[in-house]
Amino acid sequence: MSARALSAGAERPLVPALTRLLDRGGQILLGKSQELRLAAACLLARGHLLIEDVPGVGKTTLAHLLAKLLGLSDARIQFTSDLLPADVLGVSVYDRGEESFRFHPGPIFAQILLADEINRATPKAQSALLEAMEERQVTVEGETRPLPTPFFVIATQNPAYQVGTFPLPESQLDRFLMRIELGYPPAEQEKALLAGEDRRGMIARQQPLITVAELCALQTAVERVHTAQPIIDYCHEILLFTRRSGHFAHGLSPRAGLGLLRSARAWALLDSREFVLPEDLQAVLGACVAHRLSDGQPGGRADHQAIADLILDGVPLP
Repeated sequence: MSARALSAGAERPLVPALTRLLDRGGQILLGKSQELRLAAACLLARGHLLIEDVPGVGKTTLAHLLAKLLGLSDARIQFTSDLLPADVLGVSVYDRGEESFRFHPGPIFAQILLADEINRATPKAQSALLEAMEERQVTVEGETRPLPTPFFVIATQNPAYQVGTFPLPESQLDRFLMRIELGYPPAEQEKALLAGEDRRGMIARQQPLITVAELCALQTAVERVHTAQPIIDYCHEILLFTRRSGHFAHGLSPRAGLGLLRSARAWALLDSREFVLPEDLQAVLGACVAHRLSDGQPGGRADHQAIADLILDGVPLP
């Protein structure tokens, strides 16, 4: 399928524009092309992204970079132990002139929300994101308010062994379509980073490469990517393996399976294909399922690639 066919009548081919976005992003976030591609697939699949790693490897840079290249409104919340839900959602303040309460929206009313160090806040503050991430709306003081379109949460998380962290509950983890790790860059790219310009200055000079309308068209195109019955059967066998193998405390839910298929369609779209291959499902498997699986022991969430290898070894190809 051609890029123009994917764009469903748009004025310019959309998939090449997305490719340019990934190429430009790779020039700034060095040595992380795979992680950028996963982040783009997560956005196209209308999901939310969790980035877990040690401080200083580019988690926040990735979020600001995507917002800048996509031309979306963005907001950042620094999660701390004293953060309150109202600091995220907003609050009503009494206006003496109008003799009524006026709602002041919180930072969640942005198209890209960066929840920085989300696991440094208490579960009460973390819960402010639950309805927003699932329903794309928030309910404050009995009134439901829709969030902008598109709405994409990028949360960063410090490793659980670091001081002052609160583990994300399963209900919160399940709201994230993908979890990725950035890690340290390869040696040559790290040397180029040390010798080059500050990344913040480079991001500030970037211009949007895709309009909001084009991004929404791409998200709609993901839904039209064909998924044959053998691929659906393959996905179902993956779900059954996690429930029956005995390796995990509990298996993947139907919602996890739906997210896995959406992500595979988005991965196929990035390759300008109108159908899903088993390789698409395999490419996104680790990022989509590792944070949803645990062996039941403290700190039992394994590296996403190790989880993917375990599942792929146990489930035969269709």
